[in-house]
Amino acid sequence: MTSPVKQPVTAADKTFYQLRLDIVEGEITAGSKLSETELSTKYGVSRAVIREAINRLESCHIVERKANVGARVVALTADGLLALYQVRESLEGMAARLAAKNMTDGEINELEALLNSHFKDVKQGESYYQEAGDVDFHYRIILGSKNKHLIAMLFDGIYHLVRMYRVQLGMAGPRVTTAFDEHKHIVQAIANRDEELAEMLMRRHIMYSKNNIHSKLS
Repeated sequence: MTSPVKQPVTAADKTFYQLRLDIVEGEITAGSKLSETELSTKYGVSRAVIREAINRLESCHIVERKANVGARVVALTADGLLALYQVRESLEGMAARLAAKNMTDGEINELEALLNSHFKDVKQGESYYQEAGDVDFHYRIILGSKNKHLIAMLFDGIYHLVRMYRVQLGMAGPRVTTAFDEHKHIVQAIANRDEELAEMLMRRHIMYSKNNIHSKLS
């Protein structure tokens, strides 16, 4: 399966991907102001390259511009989380429904194998954290929807902001085991080609994740 993460081909691309990663991972803190001068020094590129990267990050919704303030990394707030996860619940629920219909048997087998590979970490109580790309459970299902518009809305639109909340406020404690169990049930519904159940389980899974992260913002 081809990864949805585009490979950097220019200095501008590489800077954009690195800046986005640093924001998502919390290396550049949420709510902080982005200085073109400071960032150009940090990444060893021109201010024009930084300006282009910041403009591209606006479309990912992880950077915002405000009058008389300039560009800032978005803050992680309870209201922001609620709005984001309302959209995510709807779109990823649709993706799960379409995946149950459109994924090939081979792709479903790969999804099951991926989940089995995670079982050891969960059993040992380790963090159920997944890197972006093909190893990510949600990426697989979104790609499996085979709907290019839906894929673009999630990957190029909100998904990096979703990851920003997940990575920085992430899953810990009892949520680790329950999230894994929810994934298993979603995969089973997809394997059974039960479109309605797959959508319902995914929407419920994302709602539970929202509630878990929301508690960390309260």
